[in-house]
Formats: sequence, C-alpha cells, structure tokens
Amino acid sequence: MVGPQIRKLRYQLELTQPQLAARCSRWGWDLSRETLAKIETQVRWISDFELVCLANALRARPSDLLPQKDKESKLLEDFFSRLSSRADS
Repeated sequence: MVGPQIRKLRYQLELTQPQLAARCSRWGWDLSRETLAKIETQVRWISDFELVCLANALRARPSDLLPQKDKESKLLEDFFSRLSSRADS
C-alpha cells in the first residue's frame, strides 16, 4: 500500500531510486534499486522496520507513506483481488 506514496515523495525530493537506496543504507538497510522498484510498484511488501527506514530516508513520518483514508478500501480490495486471482491460477 505504501509504494505509490514512496514514489511520490521520492519524485518530490527529486531523488533517483539509487539515491534513495543509498539514503536507506545510511540507516542500516542495504536496499537495492531493484528492490525499491518492486516496493514502489507494489510487488514487494515491506516490514514495519523498513517503513520507518524509508520514512527517515525520505525525511517524512511513517504515516506520510500510508495511503489517504478515502483510498484505503479500494487499495485493499484491489490487493485481495490480485491475491485470489493468483491462487486460482
């Protein structure tokens, strides 16, 4: 759920994916550009520790990375729909 917000904040700060990954390494997380791309495209989930690290690297609060309240239910619906379609395959 946080991928689009991470990408949005990264664009606002005019950071490339490698630059954001380098900022995360300063916080102790060896994040690759490829993994960051997967997070931003919602292919890979992140843990609470990773969320805090990304927020710090983006100079934001962890809550800033969460979707807006009015979009949460649609995001959850889409996520579980994708999960069930993969299970049916």
